[in-house]
Amino acid sequence: MDQPAQILNFTGPLKLEGGDSLTDVQIAYHTYGQLNAQRDNVIWIAHALTGNSEALDWWSGLIGEGRLFDPADYFMVCANMLGSCYGTTGPASTNPKTGNPYGKDFPLVTVRDMVKLHQHLRDHLGIQRIHLAIGGSMGGQQVLEWAVLEPGAFRHLAVLASNAKHSPWGVAFNESQRMALEADQTLWDTNYPEAGARGLEAARSIGILSYRHYQAFHLTQSEDEGAAVLDHFRASSYQRYQGQKLRKRFNPWSYWTLSKAMDSHDVGRDRGGVAAALGRVRAKTLVVGITTDLLFPPEEQALIAQYVPGARFRVIDSHFGHDGFLVEFEQMEKLLGAFLANEPLPGPKDLVPYAYPGRLAVQQGRKPALPGTETF
Repeated sequence: MDQPAQILNFTGPLKLEGGDSLTDVQIAYHTYGQLNAQRDNVIWIAHALTGNSEALDWWSGLIGEGRLFDPADYFMVCANMLGSCYGTTGPASTNPKTGNPYGKDFPLVTVRDMVKLHQHLRDHLGIQRIHLAIGGSMGGQQVLEWAVLEPGAFRHLAVLASNAKHSPWGVAFNESQRMALEADQTLWDTNYPEAGARGLEAARSIGILSYRHYQAFHLTQSEDEGAAVLDHFRASSYQRYQGQKLRKRFNPWSYWTLSKAMDSHDVGRDRGGVAAALGRVRAKTLVVGITTDLLFPPEEQALIAQYVPGARFRVIDSHFGHDGFLVEFEQMEKLLGAFLANEPLPGPKDLVPYAYPGRLAVQQGRKPALPGTETF
């Protein structure tokens, strides 16, 4: 169901964490259902990197009539994040100072800046407390940051396949994708309609490898047994298809901007570290990991659950890696339904298999770089 986004114009200025500011900021958002008389049935959904505010489109397994999140029961809000290209102000928007697209002049934005914009929308909608804030991946980063920044804003919090601080592994994947964007010499040409498009295709191909898993490719992209294939493999075609698919619907400048914002994610920055920051969360919290997630491995969710007071932690089984939070609807529905009903959660409770290995490394300091791993 295609539903046009609603638009909120925030004249600002919106002061950014990095010291810059934006004026005439536009926020695109979707709502589903009605706010009840008690104003306590709000679900706030935060989308991931290349998502949009039309959550009913990309999370239809959880949202809709007869689903866990039924518009007959809840008032749901999903806002396009700052820096994106689906209606909210981003690098493809017009710079009011020049009358031209921002392009490379768009300032660095962080996850905290995104949360600040969510807060403005929340106030505009007259919402005082949110029943559930939920997000996966970069969406999980946003709702977790918000719960640390404003502990009293939520009753429940669900963080799916996300982390408290973006890892060096995640930063490296993002930097590799930005290198692919930079290899396209048209990237920052604001006069060229296809600026950076080929670079975006290559960047997405890299990103897909971090979102999926060996098992997923083996199940879906293997050649037929005994087939005489010497070139043009299914997996090759799949990678190119994914690049072209994103090229048709997303903006390379936004991809660059949002990957930088993801890298900035650290709930412990200027708050005494991750453990101290997570200790501020007051919402009843469910943290969910995915067995095959290479980009946000379950160790990262175990760390969140360890330091958020009273948090509940589960890991779902999936062949589809990080993207499991977008497709494993049946498992997600069981976990979320039990969580919201305050019932026992399905699945094992033990955190030990997912003990976070980074804690010991932090205590002992960084190890010497392996040959070939030195930085500039």
